[in-house]
Amino acid sequence: MRRWAALGQTTLLALALTQPVAAADTNSPAALKTRFEALWNRLTGKDTMPGIATSNGRIEAQQILVSTKLAGRLAEVLATEGTIVDAGTVLARMDTADLEAEMAGARAKARRSATAEVEAEAAIAQRQSELVLARQEYDRARTMSEKGSGTVQQRDMRESQLQVAEASLRAANAAREEAAASSEAEEAEIARIQSQLDDAVLKAPTRGRIEYKLVQKGEVVAAGAPIATMLDLADVTMTIFVPARVAAELAIGDEARIILDAAPQYVMPASISFVASEAQFTPKTVETAEEREKLMFRVKLKIAPDLLKEYESRVKTGIRGIGYVRSHAGAAWPDALQTKLPQ
Repeated sequence: MRRWAALGQTTLLALALTQPVAAADTNSPAALKTRFEALWNRLTGKDTMPGIATSNGRIEAQQILVSTKLAGRLAEVLATEGTIVDAGTVLARMDTADLEAEMAGARAKARRSATAEVEAEAAIAQRQSELVLARQEYDRARTMSEKGSGTVQQRDMRESQLQVAEASLRAANAAREEAAASSEAEEAEIARIQSQLDDAVLKAPTRGRIEYKLVQKGEVVAAGAPIATMLDLADVTMTIFVPARVAAELAIGDEARIILDAAPQYVMPASISFVASEAQFTPKTVETAEEREKLMFRVKLKIAPDLLKEYESRVKTGIRGIGYVRSHAGAAWPDALQTKLPQ
């Protein structure tokens, strides 16, 4: 191994010495050492940016399935692939003829219940009047019976009429309660049907881009069937994997950088939104420091929502790139990783 390393260093030194130079001072010992170290680091994979860790990843966005809540026929599909829609934008409408018929029936029953409630109120007023008269007649008959100008039979008859009037009032009150309960039930039925009518209009739950249109107008779909998929453009991340020694230094909210393979001239700012609490994959044994170094932790780099909104027309998922994080909190970003965005 030492012989190979020595041979490799000799070969690299020879390569460094044979590189073209622009000025005489580039052949100085310091310049040759710098060029040799840069070439050695590039070929051996050694970190050329102290305090900065890198890892491959790809751009991902939260995918949302826009699905039907009810089974039925699609009367209209407005979703168009590739378009950006705001939250609440109508994407599709279900055929609601059956629900509208149910709504008409429920409203008719509600009107009937309201009428029954009014009639119950009128009956209560009548029974209350009858009760007042029955109580007055009973009091008069009792007084006359006590003075001897009336009979006990007349008093008992008026007392019986008073009890009937009281019972009639209680029955009228019960009828009013029943009418009120029936009215509330019909209102609840109307609310249920209205909820289904609202659910028959499928809307975008958040601002995002329509990715795929999965159904066509006139198709009959089952409850829960997706009609389109969309990407949440406010939740775009890159997932990378870093060694344990790097993960130990990271904290939620730390700065990060992303450079995409398709646009290497731009440097996107990001922040760490997730660091796994457990290693995602490990070697068979972890007894030695060398093996422990192979422990890899998943880290998510989140792009700021305001930046995404500004460049949302350029956001594309699946694009590969490299994520950069600071393995030391005090490390400064080199010039090559200073933020640079499209104009």
